Amino acid sequence: MSETNCQPPAAWRYCGSQIKLWRAEASVSRAALADEAGYDCEYVKSMENGRRRPTLRLLQVADQMCGAGGKLAAAQQYLKPEPFPQRTQAYVQAEAEAIALYAYGALLIPGLLQTKEYAYELLSKSCPPVDEDTVRERVAGRLKRQQKLHGKPPAHVSFVIHEAALRGMVGGRDVMRSQLAHLLEVGKRRNVSIQVLPFAVAPPVALGGPMVLVETVEHEQYGYVEGQETGALYADADTLNALRQRLGAIRMQALNIAESARFIGKVADEL
Repeated sequence: MSETNCQPPAAWRYCGSQIKLWRAEASVSRAALADEAGYDCEYVKSMENGRRRPTLRLLQVADQMCGAGGKLAAAQQYLKPEPFPQRTQAYVQAEAEAIALYAYGALLIPGLLQTKEYAYELLSKSCPPVDEDTVRERVAGRLKRQQKLHGKPPAHVSFVIHEAALRGMVGGRDVMRSQLAHLLEVGKRRNVSIQVLPFAVAPPVALGGPMVLVETVEHEQYGYVEGQETGALYADADTLNALRQRLGAIRMQALNIAESARFIGKVADEL
């Protein structure tokens, strides 16, 4: 999933401003702080201005030099990367409460089915890039979501995956072989169904991008659609009806479960 390219997180900006205020109060120059922390002065400036996430090293050094008594170092816990981009958080909450989930993956393997290596390749190559801490946190968050497939009582989870997602070289042949093998293994679960939509029979509506339909334990229904820089969770009847029709049209052209498993195995053998 790509990042929303808005201004930096408020926590970065607030923490950076606090470093500047404490530094000014203690008459500590930015150059002195940078030298003590072992950073370039411009690097410290970018953290103070909220363009970069202040590091634990800078917080600890600033805390000591400015006599903050642990107040600056304590900010570290609020600067940890979020496991999900802001635009997806409402959907992730609905997904966690789902008793039934129906997903269509157009160009990528759906997140609930991704291996660690596949997810890392996607998130580490995001554009604009994100730091390694954020990548690791988001990979862990994506893998944690997959507990939905193994919960008790198990949720009913159904996927249709476009052939393009199976043939896309995310991370190279070894990563894709492992990913396809993972699909075959997960597809054996009684509560999971995986169908493939081949190029040859894909209807035009399949080109519109991925979508997910969710029903929660309270029988609330949602639809989620994601694009390059947007993610929208819908609950109104008209939108849900439209998404159901589109997903139904896609599923009608998809291979059945057994045929899909053979197709995935064939693609893996061709790698």
